[in-house]
Amino acid sequence: MAKRMMVRLEVADHVAVVSLDDEAGRNALSEQLVHELSQTLATAGADRSVHAIVLAGRPDVFCTGASRDMLRAIVDGRVAPTDIVLPRAVLDLQVPVIAAMAGHAIGGGLALGLCADLVIIARESRYGASFMNMGFTPGMGITRLLEHVLSGAVAHELLYTGENRRGDAFIGNSGINYILPRAEVLPRAMQLAARIAEKPRYALEALKRTLSLPRRHAYEASRTIESLMHDVCFAQPDIGRRIEDNYDQ
Repeated sequence: MAKRMMVRLEVADHVAVVSLDDEAGRNALSEQLVHELSQTLATAGADRSVHAIVLAGRPDVFCTGASRDMLRAIVDGRVAPTDIVLPRAVLDLQVPVIAAMAGHAIGGGLALGLCADLVIIARESRYGASFMNMGFTPGMGITRLLEHVLSGAVAHELLYTGENRRGDAFIGNSGINYILPRAEVLPRAMQLAARIAEKPRYALEALKRTLSLPRRHAYEASRTIESLMHDVCFAQPDIGRRIEDNYDQ
């Protein structure tokens, strides 16, 4: 039996909508989802008719970060943390990307959304960097990417504590583009994408290359440091137990 696809792609009116749709796995970054998402983003980016991309999830969950099986593979040494390079797949897209994070975005799921050029979250959903709850340091570039939408003080607090906060907690003190009721997140993303898609692709590519440069540099710089920290954390004898005990927190 063929595997059910976990990522959907729809293209219309110069806008590509890439949707994570693994209900059973709560859009966790499993091996299959990572592969499908990477391939789908590449397909959308290579389509010259596409002028803007909307990255969305399910209404209740955008992405919950690395799956339990993926973390077990990292602990066992079968997968290196640096093998998960989804942020680069988003950052390197030539046209603007809008993250429509209507549902919860936790850990690597939040990092994925922060790679977008415009970010929209929901007031009632929760967002956070849960890495330290499981005993290992943050990854996927979030040690630097989080500072692009939050002040350094708030970003560092969330990275240290692993706390997940409701979207409405960031109203008035963030650089997030919109914080809306959950039902309004995707429609607003589509409105923005439609406005962007009216512009010529050559101009959008030039502007995207310029405006995304600080985030691309930040991601590449953070990967080296995050990799070194992961070498220390994942070598600890109790890391597997910590992950199992705290994965759902």
